[in-house]
Amino acid sequence: MKSKKRIYFFSAMVLVISFLFITMGLNANNWSYALSRRLPKLLAILLTGGSIAFSSVIFQTITNNRILTPSVLGLDSLYLFIQTGAVFIFGSNTVARIGNNGNFLITVIVMIAFSFLLFQLLFKREGNTVFFLLLVGMVLGTFFQSLSSFMQMLIDPNEFMVVQNKMFASFNNVNTSILWISCIGVIGAMLYTFQNRKTLDVLSLGRENAINLGVEYDKVVQRMLIVVAILVSISTALVGPITFLGLLVVNLAREFLDTYQHRYLLIGSTLISFIALVGGQLMAERVMNFSTPISVIINFIGGLYFIYLLLKESKL
Repeated sequence: MKSKKRIYFFSAMVLVISFLFITMGLNANNWSYALSRRLPKLLAILLTGGSIAFSSVIFQTITNNRILTPSVLGLDSLYLFIQTGAVFIFGSNTVARIGNNGNFLITVIVMIAFSFLLFQLLFKREGNTVFFLLLVGMVLGTFFQSLSSFMQMLIDPNEFMVVQNKMFASFNNVNTSILWISCIGVIGAMLYTFQNRKTLDVLSLGRENAINLGVEYDKVVQRMLIVVAILVSISTALVGPITFLGLLVVNLAREFLDTYQHRYLLIGSTLISFIALVGGQLMAERVMNFSTPISVIINFIGGLYFIYLLLKESKL
Protein backbone atom coordinates (compact mmCIF):
# COMPACT_ATOMS: atom_id res chain seq x y z
CA MET A 1 0.00 0.00 0.00
CA LYS A 2 2.85 2.40 0.87
CA SER A 3 4.53 1.65 -2.46
CA LYS A 4 1.33 2.39 -4.38
CA LYS A 5 0.83 5.71 -2.62
CA ARG A 6 4.37 6.81 -3.39
CA ILE A 7 4.02 5.77 -7.03
CA TYR A 8 0.87 7.90 -7.24
CA PHE A 9 2.83 10.78 -5.70
CA PHE A 10 5.67 10.36 -8.23
CA SER A 11 3.11 10.23 -11.05
CA ALA A 12 1.59 13.50 -9.87
CA MET A 13 5.07 15.09 -9.74
CA VAL A 14 5.78 13.93 -13.31
CA LEU A 15 2.54 15.51 -14.53
CA VAL A 16 3.23 18.80 -12.74
CA ILE A 17 6.85 19.09 -13.93
CA SER A 18 5.89 18.07 -17.48
CA PHE A 19 3.11 20.70 -17.49
CA LEU A 20 5.58 23.37 -16.34
CA PHE A 21 8.12 22.25 -18.92
CA ILE A 22 5.59 22.55 -21.74
CA THR A 23 3.76 25.72 -20.72
CA MET A 24 6.37 27.91 -18.99
CA GLY A 25 6.99 31.07 -20.99
CA LEU A 26 4.21 30.47 -23.53
CA ASN A 27 2.20 33.36 -24.91
CA ALA A 28 -0.09 34.09 -27.85
CA ASN A 29 2.85 34.89 -30.12
CA ASN A 30 5.16 31.93 -29.53
CA TRP A 31 2.98 28.99 -28.40
CA SER A 32 2.88 27.25 -31.79
CA TYR A 33 6.65 27.30 -32.30
CA ALA A 34 7.39 26.53 -28.65
CA LEU A 35 5.12 23.49 -28.57
CA SER A 36 6.61 22.16 -31.81
CA ARG A 37 10.00 22.20 -30.06
CA ARG A 38 9.03 21.17 -26.55
CA LEU A 39 6.72 18.22 -27.23
CA PRO A 40 9.29 16.18 -29.23
CA LYS A 41 11.90 17.09 -26.60
CA LEU A 42 9.60 15.85 -23.84
CA LEU A 43 8.98 12.59 -25.73
CA ALA A 44 12.74 12.09 -26.14
CA ILE A 45 13.22 12.71 -22.41
CA LEU A 46 10.54 10.18 -21.50
CA LEU A 47 11.96 7.55 -23.86
CA THR A 48 15.48 8.05 -22.52
CA GLY A 49 14.36 8.06 -18.89
CA GLY A 50 12.29 4.90 -19.31
CA SER A 51 15.09 3.09 -21.15
CA ILE A 52 17.73 3.92 -18.56
CA ALA A 53 15.46 3.08 -15.61
CA PHE A 54 14.32 -0.29 -16.97
CA SER A 55 17.81 -1.34 -18.12
CA SER A 56 19.37 -0.38 -14.76
CA VAL A 57 16.75 -2.27 -12.73
CA ILE A 58 17.26 -5.39 -14.86
CA PHE A 59 21.04 -5.13 -14.69
CA GLN A 60 21.17 -4.66 -10.93
CA THR A 61 18.81 -7.61 -10.47
CA ILE A 62 20.93 -9.88 -12.66
CA THR A 63 24.19 -8.88 -10.98
CA ASN A 64 22.58 -8.63 -7.52
CA ASN A 65 24.55 -5.43 -6.96
CA ARG A 66 23.14 -1.97 -6.28
CA ILE A 67 26.16 0.04 -7.41
CA LEU A 68 26.45 -1.39 -10.94
CA THR A 69 24.82 0.02 -14.07
CA PRO A 70 24.83 -1.16 -17.70
CA SER A 71 27.62 1.33 -18.45
CA VAL A 72 30.12 -1.25 -17.12
CA LEU A 73 29.38 -3.33 -20.22
CA GLY A 74 31.27 -0.70 -22.23
CA LEU A 75 28.35 0.40 -24.42
CA ASP A 76 28.83 4.10 -23.62
CA SER A 77 32.50 3.83 -24.59
CA LEU A 78 31.54 1.91 -27.74
CA TYR A 79 29.11 4.69 -28.69
CA LEU A 80 31.83 7.32 -28.37
CA PHE A 81 34.26 5.09 -30.28
CA ILE A 82 31.78 4.76 -33.16
CA GLN A 83 31.20 8.52 -33.34
CA THR A 84 34.92 9.34 -33.09
CA GLY A 85 35.94 6.61 -35.53
CA ALA A 86 33.42 7.74 -38.15
CA VAL A 87 34.75 11.31 -38.06
CA PHE A 88 38.39 10.16 -37.91
CA ILE A 89 38.12 7.77 -40.90
CA PHE A 90 35.51 9.38 -43.14
CA GLY A 91 35.51 13.01 -42.01
CA SER A 92 32.72 15.19 -40.68
CA ASN A 93 31.38 15.99 -44.16
CA THR A 94 30.72 12.32 -44.90
CA VAL A 95 29.12 11.87 -41.49
CA ALA A 96 26.91 14.88 -42.19
CA ARG A 97 25.85 13.39 -45.54
CA ILE A 98 24.83 10.15 -43.80
CA GLY A 99 22.49 12.26 -41.67
CA ASN A 100 21.15 11.85 -38.18
CA ASN A 101 18.82 9.01 -39.20
CA GLY A 102 21.61 6.98 -40.75
CA ASN A 103 23.94 7.69 -37.86
CA PHE A 104 21.27 6.60 -35.37
CA LEU A 105 20.49 3.34 -37.17
CA ILE A 106 24.15 2.43 -37.72
CA THR A 107 25.03 3.17 -34.09
CA VAL A 108 22.11 1.14 -32.69
CA ILE A 109 22.79 -1.82 -34.99
CA VAL A 110 26.52 -1.89 -34.17
CA MET A 111 25.93 -1.61 -30.41
CA ILE A 112 23.26 -4.33 -30.35
CA ALA A 113 25.35 -6.61 -32.60
CA PHE A 114 28.39 -6.11 -30.37
CA SER A 115 26.34 -6.93 -27.25
CA PHE A 116 24.75 -10.01 -28.82
CA LEU A 117 28.13 -11.31 -30.01
CA LEU A 118 29.70 -10.68 -26.61
CA PHE A 119 26.90 -12.49 -24.77
CA GLN A 120 26.97 -15.43 -27.17
CA LEU A 121 30.73 -15.90 -26.91
CA LEU A 122 30.84 -15.65 -23.13
CA PHE A 123 27.76 -17.71 -22.30
CA LYS A 124 28.62 -20.38 -24.86
CA ARG A 125 31.25 -21.80 -22.53
CA GLU A 126 30.10 -23.43 -19.34
CA GLY A 127 31.38 -21.93 -16.14
CA ASN A 128 31.37 -18.33 -17.35
CA THR A 129 29.30 -16.16 -15.05
CA VAL A 130 27.78 -12.71 -15.20
CA PHE A 131 30.75 -11.35 -13.26
CA PHE A 132 33.12 -12.62 -15.95
CA LEU A 133 30.96 -10.72 -18.45
CA LEU A 134 31.32 -7.57 -16.33
CA LEU A 135 35.10 -7.97 -16.26
CA VAL A 136 35.27 -8.37 -20.05
CA GLY A 137 32.89 -5.45 -20.52
CA MET A 138 35.00 -3.17 -18.35
CA VAL A 139 38.18 -4.16 -20.20
CA LEU A 140 36.57 -3.56 -23.62
CA GLY A 141 35.06 -0.28 -22.39
CA THR A 142 38.51 0.94 -21.33
CA PHE A 143 39.92 -0.22 -24.69
CA PHE A 144 37.27 1.68 -26.69
CA GLN A 145 37.72 4.77 -24.52
CA SER A 146 41.49 4.71 -25.04
CA LEU A 147 41.11 4.37 -28.82
CA SER A 148 38.60 7.23 -28.85
CA SER A 149 40.98 9.47 -26.88
CA PHE A 150 43.84 8.57 -29.22
CA MET A 151 41.82 9.47 -32.34
CA GLN A 152 40.55 12.68 -30.74
CA MET A 153 44.16 13.78 -30.23
CA LEU A 154 44.94 13.27 -33.92
CA ILE A 155 41.94 14.75 -35.70
CA ASP A 156 41.59 18.34 -36.78
CA PRO A 157 40.23 20.69 -34.06
CA ASN A 158 37.26 21.57 -36.25
CA GLU A 159 36.49 17.89 -36.67
CA PHE A 160 36.84 17.42 -32.92
CA MET A 161 34.01 19.92 -32.37
CA VAL A 162 31.68 17.49 -34.18
CA VAL A 163 32.77 14.66 -31.88
CA GLN A 164 32.53 16.84 -28.78
CA ASN A 165 28.84 17.46 -29.44
CA LYS A 166 28.31 13.68 -29.18
CA MET A 167 30.20 13.30 -25.91
CA PHE A 168 27.46 14.75 -23.72
CA ALA A 169 23.76 13.94 -23.67
CA SER A 170 21.60 16.76 -25.01
CA PHE A 171 17.88 17.12 -25.62
CA ASN A 172 18.16 20.52 -27.31
CA ASN A 173 18.38 19.25 -30.90
CA VAL A 174 16.48 15.97 -30.90
CA ASN A 175 15.89 14.46 -34.34
CA THR A 176 12.10 14.05 -34.40
CA SER A 177 12.17 11.65 -37.36
CA ILE A 178 13.81 8.90 -35.29
CA LEU A 179 11.57 9.29 -32.24
CA TRP A 180 8.92 6.92 -33.57
CA ILE A 181 11.50 4.25 -34.42
CA SER A 182 12.87 4.64 -30.91
CA CYS A 183 9.36 4.38 -29.46
CA ILE A 184 8.81 0.99 -31.08
CA GLY A 185 12.06 -0.47 -29.77
CA VAL A 186 11.83 1.03 -26.27
CA ILE A 187 8.15 0.26 -25.65
CA GLY A 188 8.55 -3.29 -27.00
CA ALA A 189 11.52 -3.97 -24.71
CA MET A 190 9.75 -2.41 -21.72
CA LEU A 191 6.59 -4.46 -22.26
CA TYR A 192 8.65 -7.66 -22.54
CA THR A 193 10.44 -6.77 -19.30
CA PHE A 194 7.22 -6.01 -17.45
CA GLN A 195 5.73 -9.33 -18.56
CA ASN A 196 8.72 -11.04 -16.93
CA ARG A 197 8.61 -9.01 -13.70
CA LYS A 198 7.87 -12.08 -11.56
CA THR A 199 10.87 -13.88 -13.04
CA LEU A 200 12.99 -10.86 -12.10
CA ASP A 201 11.64 -11.16 -8.54
CA VAL A 202 13.03 -14.70 -8.43
CA LEU A 203 16.35 -13.70 -10.06
CA SER A 204 16.89 -11.16 -7.29
CA LEU A 205 17.23 -14.11 -4.87
CA GLY A 206 20.48 -15.17 -6.55
CA ARG A 207 21.57 -17.76 -9.10
CA GLU A 208 21.30 -20.88 -6.90
CA ASN A 209 17.90 -20.00 -5.44
CA ALA A 210 16.52 -19.06 -8.87
CA ILE A 211 17.64 -22.40 -10.33
CA ASN A 212 16.16 -24.29 -7.38
CA LEU A 213 12.84 -22.50 -7.97
CA GLY A 214 12.73 -23.68 -11.59
CA VAL A 215 14.12 -20.70 -13.50
CA GLU A 216 16.30 -21.47 -16.53
CA TYR A 217 18.86 -19.03 -15.24
CA ASP A 218 21.35 -18.80 -18.12
CA LYS A 219 18.69 -18.48 -20.83
CA VAL A 220 16.71 -15.90 -18.88
CA VAL A 221 19.84 -13.87 -18.11
CA GLN A 222 20.90 -13.89 -21.77
CA ARG A 223 17.47 -12.66 -22.89
CA MET A 224 17.41 -9.96 -20.24
CA LEU A 225 20.93 -8.80 -21.13
CA ILE A 226 19.84 -8.46 -24.76
CA VAL A 227 16.90 -6.32 -23.58
CA VAL A 228 19.36 -4.20 -21.58
CA ALA A 229 21.57 -3.81 -24.66
CA ILE A 230 18.60 -2.72 -26.82
CA LEU A 231 17.42 -0.14 -24.28
CA VAL A 232 20.89 1.28 -23.62
CA SER A 233 21.76 1.37 -27.33
CA ILE A 234 18.61 3.26 -28.30
CA SER A 235 18.79 5.77 -25.44
CA THR A 236 22.50 6.43 -25.98
CA ALA A 237 22.19 6.77 -29.76
CA LEU A 238 19.17 9.05 -29.33
CA VAL A 239 20.62 11.69 -26.98
CA GLY A 240 24.09 10.55 -25.84
CA PRO A 241 25.50 8.89 -22.71
CA ILE A 242 24.21 9.70 -19.20
CA THR A 243 26.40 7.57 -16.96
CA PHE A 244 25.01 7.90 -13.44
CA LEU A 245 21.29 8.37 -14.06
CA GLY A 246 20.43 4.67 -13.76
CA LEU A 247 22.40 4.31 -10.54
CA LEU A 248 20.65 7.34 -9.07
CA VAL A 249 17.03 6.59 -9.96
CA VAL A 250 17.04 2.85 -9.19
CA ASN A 251 18.58 3.28 -5.76
CA LEU A 252 16.22 6.13 -4.94
CA ALA A 253 13.30 3.91 -5.99
CA ARG A 254 14.56 1.11 -3.72
CA GLU A 255 14.87 3.56 -0.82
CA PHE A 256 11.47 5.21 -1.28
CA LEU A 257 9.43 2.12 -2.19
CA ASP A 258 11.18 -0.35 0.13
CA THR A 259 10.06 -3.41 -1.82
CA TYR A 260 11.60 -6.26 -3.79
CA GLN A 261 8.68 -6.53 -6.25
CA HIS A 262 9.73 -5.43 -9.72
CA ARG A 263 6.29 -4.25 -10.75
CA TYR A 264 6.81 -1.38 -8.30
CA LEU A 265 10.56 -0.98 -8.83
CA LEU A 266 10.25 -0.72 -12.62
CA ILE A 267 7.44 1.84 -12.48
CA GLY A 268 8.94 3.79 -9.57
CA SER A 269 12.41 3.97 -11.17
CA THR A 270 10.90 5.15 -14.43
CA LEU A 271 8.87 7.90 -12.74
CA ILE A 272 11.88 9.11 -10.73
CA SER A 273 13.90 9.10 -13.95
CA PHE A 274 11.22 11.25 -15.62
CA ILE A 275 11.32 13.68 -12.68
CA ALA A 276 15.13 13.90 -12.79
CA LEU A 277 15.37 14.40 -16.55
CA VAL A 278 12.42 16.75 -17.05
CA GLY A 279 13.30 18.72 -13.91
CA GLY A 280 16.97 18.80 -14.90
CA GLN A 281 16.16 20.00 -18.42
CA LEU A 282 13.84 22.65 -16.99
CA MET A 283 16.67 23.83 -14.73
CA ALA A 284 19.21 23.77 -17.56
CA GLU A 285 16.95 25.89 -19.76
CA ARG A 286 15.34 28.30 -17.29
CA VAL A 287 17.94 28.66 -14.54
CA MET A 288 21.25 28.09 -16.33
CA ASN A 289 20.18 29.47 -19.74
CA PHE A 290 21.54 26.46 -21.68
CA SER A 291 25.05 27.07 -20.31
CA THR A 292 25.34 23.54 -18.85
CA PRO A 293 24.17 20.27 -20.48
CA ILE A 294 21.71 18.23 -18.44
CA SER A 295 24.11 15.26 -18.46
CA VAL A 296 26.64 17.31 -16.46
CA ILE A 297 24.01 18.06 -13.80
CA ILE A 298 22.83 14.44 -13.62
CA ASN A 299 26.36 13.01 -13.55
CA PHE A 300 27.42 15.44 -10.82
CA ILE A 301 24.50 14.52 -8.56
CA GLY A 302 24.77 10.83 -9.48
CA GLY A 303 28.51 10.81 -8.82
CA LEU A 304 28.00 12.24 -5.33
CA TYR A 305 25.30 9.64 -4.67
CA PHE A 306 27.60 6.89 -5.94
CA ILE A 307 30.27 7.96 -3.42
CA TYR A 308 27.61 7.94 -0.70
CA LEU A 309 26.59 4.38 -1.62
CA LEU A 310 30.22 3.21 -1.56
CA LEU A 311 30.74 4.71 1.89
CA LYS A 312 27.45 3.24 3.09
CA GLU A 313 28.34 -0.25 1.82
CA SER A 314 31.81 -0.08 3.40
CA LYS A 315 30.26 0.48 6.85
CA LEU A 316 28.05 -2.63 6.60
